[in-house]
Amino acid sequence: MIRTALVIGASLLGTAAVLAQEDAAVTQQNLMKSIGKPMYGVLGKMLKGEIAYDQAAVDTALNDIAAGVPKIADTFKTNPKHDVPNANFGASQKIWQNKADFDSKIPPVEKAIAEQKGKIKDAATLKVSFDAIQVKCTGCHDDYRVKLK
Repeated sequence: MIRTALVIGASLLGTAAVLAQEDAAVTQQNLMKSIGKPMYGVLGKMLKGEIAYDQAAVDTALNDIAAGVPKIADTFKTNPKHDVPNANFGASQKIWQNKADFDSKIPPVEKAIAEQKGKIKDAATLKVSFDAIQVKCTGCHDDYRVKLK
């Protein structure tokens, strides 16, 4: 009876650990999507002419990006050791092999966003600001993001 209880307890603990890791992967993906949506779904679409330039939408998008970026280091503390099923992108294991470098890439993104706030007045200035932010994001994506599909 005690052995059965121990086996069941160990099994439940293992299941909880797997679920916690899965939750970490989903949380990480959700955060990156919450940053990507205003960056590419709003600002990027404006640059492509897919949606009209809208200063209020630009300001909201920048604020949303600025709110998400500082959460990256904490959100990526846990290594889920797997990707979200059917995701297009995943987190490279290099993040946890060199967490200090990964974390060091966040402040330049924050700085770029802060420097661009208030500079965007039209589509031309949006392009310059978008590129200034994008280059900082790409620095991390090139090293720590994995294309899955």
